[in-house]
Amino acid sequence: MRRILKRREIVTDEWLYAGEEGADPAGQTPLIVPFAQFRAHADVWRGRRAPLGVRLSPADAVEDLAADLSLFQVVAAEFPGPADGRAFSQARLLRSRFHYGGELRAVGAGVKQDLIFLMARCGFDSFELAAGETFEAAIAALSRYDVAYQPAEPLETIRQQRFLAAQ
Repeated sequence: MRRILKRREIVTDEWLYAGEEGADPAGQTPLIVPFAQFRAHADVWRGRRAPLGVRLSPADAVEDLAADLSLFQVVAAEFPGPADGRAFSQARLLRSRFHYGGELRAVGAGVKQDLIFLMARCGFDSFELAAGETFEAAIAALSRYDVAYQPAEPLETIRQQRFLAAQ
């Protein structure tokens, strides 16, 4: 079973990805499907009664997902490598413009402990760590800073957001 970091806790992931062993699209298993697959068979997925999530590739436009956001309990945004930050923008759009309140998960080879704090500031609340990363280092990274200089999603570790200090 896969383990993830979710709201500062290490948990067993109950979600399966489409194509993974044990994933049954017609069954009751919580399932995360690629956005391209969701779009190709949207009517079938909209009728699914079991928990449904979607996985965004870096090239997917969040605006194309907006009308169906209420269907998804999880949105997984992909970081294919540490140099590709398009999922940061996707997360900010989901949280601030589209007011997505479900689980927002960072996935892929770019989910490294040195980026975890920034990912959380953009709205990610769960992390599927890249190979070789440790949960302990990722948890510590979430508390690396206690003052923020720019507006973003509130974190419990941020005691003061500097842009509000002068008000």
